[in-house]
This record gives sequence, C-alpha cells and structure tokens, in this order.
Amino acid sequence: MHTFDLDRLGAGLTVAGARAELERAVSTGAAVVTAPPGTGKTTFVPPLVANALGGRILVTQPRRVAVRAAARRIADLDGTRLGGPSGFTVRGEKAVSAETRIETVTPGVLLRRLLNDPALEGISAVILDEVHERSVDSDLLLGMLGEVRALREDLVLVAMSATITSGPLADLLGAAVVDVPSALHPLEIAYAPSSTPRLGVRGVEHDFLDHVADVAVSEQRATGHDALVFVPSARDVDVVVRRIRDRAPDVDALPLHGRLSADEQDRAVSGRTDPSGPPRIVVSTALAESSLTVPGVRLVIDAGLSREIRRDRLRDMSGLVTVSASRASADQRAGRAARQGPGRAVRTYTEAEFAAFRAEADPEILSADLTDAALLLAEWGAPEGRGMPMLTAPPPAAIAVAVGVLGELRLVDDAGRATVLGSRVARMPVGAREARALLDADADPQTAAEVVAAMSGDHRDPGADLGALVRSLRRGSAPAAGRWRAEVKRLARFAGGSRGASSSTRDAPGVVAGFARPDWIARRVAASSRVYLLASGTRAALPEGSGLIGSEWIAVCEVQRADGAAAAGTGAVIRLAAALAEPDALAIGSLRTVRETAVEGGRAKVREERRLGAIVLSSTPGRPRPEEAAQALIAHVRAEGLEALTWPDAARALRSRLGLIHREIGEPWPDVGDGALLDDLEGWLGGALRGSASLAGLDLTSAIRGLLPWPEAARLDQLAPERLAVPSGSSVRIEYPADAAGSPVVAVKLQEVFGLAETPRLVDGRVAVQFHLLSPARRPLAVTGDLASFWNGPYQDVRKEMRGRYPKHPWPEDPWTAPATARTTRRIPR
Repeated sequence: MHTFDLDRLGAGLTVAGARAELERAVSTGAAVVTAPPGTGKTTFVPPLVANALGGRILVTQPRRVAVRAAARRIADLDGTRLGGPSGFTVRGEKAVSAETRIETVTPGVLLRRLLNDPALEGISAVILDEVHERSVDSDLLLGMLGEVRALREDLVLVAMSATITSGPLADLLGAAVVDVPSALHPLEIAYAPSSTPRLGVRGVEHDFLDHVADVAVSEQRATGHDALVFVPSARDVDVVVRRIRDRAPDVDALPLHGRLSADEQDRAVSGRTDPSGPPRIVVSTALAESSLTVPGVRLVIDAGLSREIRRDRLRDMSGLVTVSASRASADQRAGRAARQGPGRAVRTYTEAEFAAFRAEADPEILSADLTDAALLLAEWGAPEGRGMPMLTAPPPAAIAVAVGVLGELRLVDDAGRATVLGSRVARMPVGAREARALLDADADPQTAAEVVAAMSGDHRDPGADLGALVRSLRRGSAPAAGRWRAEVKRLARFAGGSRGASSSTRDAPGVVAGFARPDWIARRVAASSRVYLLASGTRAALPEGSGLIGSEWIAVCEVQRADGAAAAGTGAVIRLAAALAEPDALAIGSLRTVRETAVEGGRAKVREERRLGAIVLSSTPGRPRPEEAAQALIAHVRAEGLEALTWPDAARALRSRLGLIHREIGEPWPDVGDGALLDDLEGWLGGALRGSASLAGLDLTSAIRGLLPWPEAARLDQLAPERLAVPSGSSVRIEYPADAAGSPVVAVKLQEVFGLAETPRLVDGRVAVQFHLLSPARRPLAVTGDLASFWNGPYQDVRKEMRGRYPKHPWPEDPWTAPATARTTRRIPR
C-alpha cells in the first residue's frame, strides 16, 4: 500500500506546521479544519489522513476543474502518475485504479455513490473540502455522512473550509476543530472604481467590463506579475478576455469557467509552462475563488460581483442573478494574490461599496430549486429531510413544492417515498427532470440524449430555440460542441428509448423537454404574440426574432426574470424552448377537467373547464351540484363577511338577544359575534344552504335558532324577552345591542311609565334596561337607566318644557301617583 511522503508534500505549506494537531483530530473520528486560502490544506490533509488510516479515502471538491487540479497536484508532488495513488472521478471522466488511495470527486458523484453503497464499504475516510460555499449538495452530504457515521464508527469524517465559522459545523459532526493560521505573505489592497455603474437592467454594464480589462492590463504591466481577474459569468469572462487581447496582444489572456472543455480549464489552472514566456492574465468566474490555486498569480483584479441563485416564488422559478459579492468572497479573491508570495489585489469598486457588501453569502439551500435534493432525500429514507441533522434545514414551502413536482413526475409516492422509477432516477448522473425525460420520452435513445445534453449543458441559442441549438451542435458550429458530444455519448447509455410513439426527429426536442418539465409546457396567449402562458401559471416572452414565434405550443426548458420590452411586460424571458405539437402537449401534460364555482350576485354559478395546468383549453357553463354551491357560497360569505347575507329583522334580533346572554353568562350560550359565526359557517349555515344555489331567501332565523343550547334554550324568553310590559298596559319591543358592550333599549312614550320606580333588569337581573323616554311625537326627551332618579329630578324640567307644547297629554306634577297611559287627557276615562 502506497505511503505518501508528507515531508515532501508539505514543504513550504503553512498547514504542515499543524501536522501533529491534525493527526490527533483525525484520530477522534471527526475533524473540522479551518485554514485560509494558500495554507495548503487541499494538498496536505488528504495524504495525511490516508497515511493515518490506511485504506482508501474520498475527497470532495465543489467543481470539476478543482477536482482534477487537486488530484493532479497531489500526484505531481508525490512523484506518481495521475490515476495512481491520487486519482479523480467527475461526471463523464475518471482517472482511478486499484492503487488509488485518494479519490477526489464532486459532491454529486459522492451523493449517488452513497445511494448505491450507504455504508461506503472499503472507504476509511471522507474529506469534504470548501464546505463554506454551502452548496445544496455539500449540505446534503454533511447530513447523510453524519448518519453513516452513526452506523460506521470507524469512518472518519473531515470538513475543511477557508472561512466558515467552525462552531455549528463542529457541533453537527461532533468534531474536533483545528484552526490553521494564515500564510504570512503580505497583501496590498487597492481600489480602482469605475466611473460608470457596475450593473444595469440587463446585467453587467459593458463599460464596466471595459474598465475591468483596462485595470487588468495596466496593473499587469506595472507589476509584471501574472494576474487573476474575477468577473461573475462565463459571458463576462469571454468579453473581458477579448478586451484584454485587443489591448495587450503580448499577454496570454485565458478564460476559466464551467463551459470550457477540460483541456481548456486545465491550461488556465496549470501555470506557465515556460517561465520566460509571455505573462498570463486568467479571467475567471468564482470557479477560482477558493477551490483551486492558479500557479504564479501575484495580482488579483476583482469586479466584486457574483452569480447567485434566487428563487421567484411568484413565478415558481429559480435562476442565477448577478449581485454584489459578499465580503467573505471578496477577501477570498484577494487572498489568491498572496498564496505564493507578496501580492496585490485591486478592487474595481469603492471601499464604501465593499463595506456595504453582505458579510457572507446565504446557503444555497434557502433559494435553490430543491427538486433534485428532495428526490435524493426520499431515496435516502429521509423525505423532505425530516429527522436528518443539517446545518440549514430545507425551507418547508420550497421542499413541499419540490415534492409536488416529483409526484407529478411519478418519482415519489403519496407518502413522499421514492417510487421504483424514482429510485432509478436518483442514481442517474443527471438532474431528476432530465433523467425522467431520458427514460420516458418518446424518442430514440440517441436523440433523447442529444436533447438532454443540450438542455443541461449550459448551451445557448440566440433565439431560445432548442431544436436549432441541437442542430448546430450536431454540425459542430455551436460553442463547446465537443463537450456536448461527449455528454451525449455518456447519456445515451441511460436513455429508455422510444415506446413506439409517433413523434418525429423534428418534434423530439419538444417531446423530450416536455417530459423533463411538464409544468412548463406553454401555449401562446394570442395570435402573433410572443407571450406564452406556462402550465405552471407563469407568463413569459420569447426573445424578439425567435424562430419559435408562431408556434402555438412550446416546451420551455429555461426561464429567466427580466424587465422592460424584452419580457413584453410579463417579467420573464424564455431562454430555451422547443416547438411542441398539440397532441404531444396534451399527452405529456397534466390534462384534467375542472369545475370552477364562483358567486355572482349572490348566486353560485359553475363553469366546467378543460385544462392543462393553468392553460384553459375549453370552458362551458354548468349547473352547480349541491355540495359545490354550498362550498362556494360559504367561501363567498367567509371572504365578504356576514353582511353578504340578507338578514331579516327577526334573525338580527335573535342574534342580539343571544349575544347579550353570552356576554353575561357565557357557556353554554353560544357566541354569535361575527368572528365566531365566520369561523363556524359550515356548522350553523350549512343546513340553511342545503339544496340552495343562492344566498337570497335563506332562513337565517332558524339557522341562528339552531345554535341554542338545550335544555337551557327554554329560558331564552325569560332571560332576554322580545318585549317588555310597561305600566300603561302596552308591550314594547326591546332593542338588543348589536355591539358587545351595549345595553338593551326600550323606546316608549314617557306617559306610559308613570309610577314605574324600579328599572327592569334582564338576564337574571344582570343587565338594566335603558329607557329612551319619548315625547308624544316620539322624539327623545331623556335617556336613563335609573327611572327613580329621573322622576325625582330631571322630570320636572321636562314637564315645564313639554306641557305647553303638548297640552293634550298629561304632564302631572307627581309622576309617582299619576296613572300610566298611552292616551291623551281627553280620552282618559274619568
């Protein structure tokens, strides 16, 4: 078994000074290693672990170029061939052998290996590098490997990071922490802001990219050092490389991003082959931020921008957007200049802008599309991540949406467990949607593989036409056609093949794309329009001039948020799609008949719609079924409030009487306030609605009476009578309060209560009646809840004022002894 020469591998590396501490931490079974960029942890720690444990170890790097670079670096320093003691495996490429001790892989490769071999037989340790990047795959690996260690105590787990706070990670893994100090190379930081904004409505401004290129060339010439330039996207990389080549033909300007071939990436990260050759300026995305070293670089130019995932929950789509980087990322980038000696970092923005950056980027799991993650969790036996310890749990809403998508794709069952098809898809080295299209789409394996490779390989067509893109890749005229052909060859092995459907080769891109994303099958909203309605309910526009304009149906692969004319007012632009025949759209999509019930003018009405998702294919009126009408009417009342009902006086009065009793006594007398009735509409209103399609004419009095408690209901008229007998012999209606704090009111002519000394009380004497004493013309004279006090005081003032105005009515000086009457003085019997 090969033993690595740690003295040779660690020569000049800061991390080698912590060798004893690292070996002690590894011996405990779990370790968290924090070490700034340039300390050599990626080169030194894996051989140290391999020597300490024996057997084979796995190391993850977040990107394929970093995987190859790390494995090659260890092999070169070890003096062995790549694929010998140090090897690697990435999607579609591997260099390993029986003598491989350290196998470097991407997180995606290790996730699928775990599904096939949960115990990781024959593996002594797993090292997760650059965990601070907090990708979804890395977070899933931390949780899953933590569960593996619970079953395999001999499996050692090491997490390495440049910037992460070690506490939460150490707690999650139960790990010892080793902090490696920074390399001591001095770093000069300067600011060279642009006079123009960095970002505009269409992304990075071209004038700003010109400024970045100018700074890179002038700084390289001033220092003489090889330079590393950070810009956010592959497109920006290519633009800046062209600008540098135009300004400095004597400089070797090289791009570095994920769309390049492995040879092109390796050329950028391998350093000068001839020390006397031209100086190099490598222009990179965040690819070179933390997970690999570009040899010879002593100068960094940073645009201060990143491409990060953002989720548009309104439109149900996730995508990459360009935003200001975090301070942690900017510091990582600057540190690239001082890895191998004194360096200089130039930031093409202001110091104030740097201070306003976020401290660190959010974990990807908070904003990413979690469809693939949800399938992996389901196959692992932890649907939605339930019960699995993680640094950041999946957001409940996002993971629920992802599980819903998997259900539509038939990859999970109703309990969220992976189906037979889901188990097969989870193990395929491609996304769940694309894998399902490979297996199920009605196309021959070669064509299906070609379309999926074009969809998933970050290829572009100016008109967003997937069919045109596939044709140009076949011809070899599209960029990265060689990489696409290699991917096609790999994917064709997994394709399910045609099931005898009639789709032609011309239609295949749409059929395959439709199987991948049935929720994004789309129909044109109007003739001659470039706006489409997706089955998910989102509207989006094709680019102007797209060859797909005019297609009634399309299968959309990629949508991006956008503003202005490009989006035709929809807020989203279709970046890749394929034409789709209507029969294929209806066969692939979720076709269903929906009865929509709405309330118009107080009456329930039904329309029967044939839909593909949110796309309405036909709509006809129908007769509401009793349960549909009841549900619609109840929903309408709940939304509009109880005043949507027509309340007769008797029903209002009964509610008010019950309301007063409930206020004073409480249970078992029911609460009939608005809130309580709205909360229990089905309970008290359901019977009245039975067989009715309209809110008009409902027997609300009986509905409210149905809430009466028995046998207490027999006391209703005793506790809160409808009328009150007054001394004149009349029976006067009691007006009960509509609000919770009011008093019951009796409005009666003053003469009808002569002699009444004690104010009547209701609800077993708890509530005094409030008298509104009226004039003969039934205008209010006084309001009182204490008749005795009124007769002894204010009455005399009322008498003086009123007897001259109403001489035909009695106004006795002594109201205590005067007979109560509703008559005039002439009609009072003598």
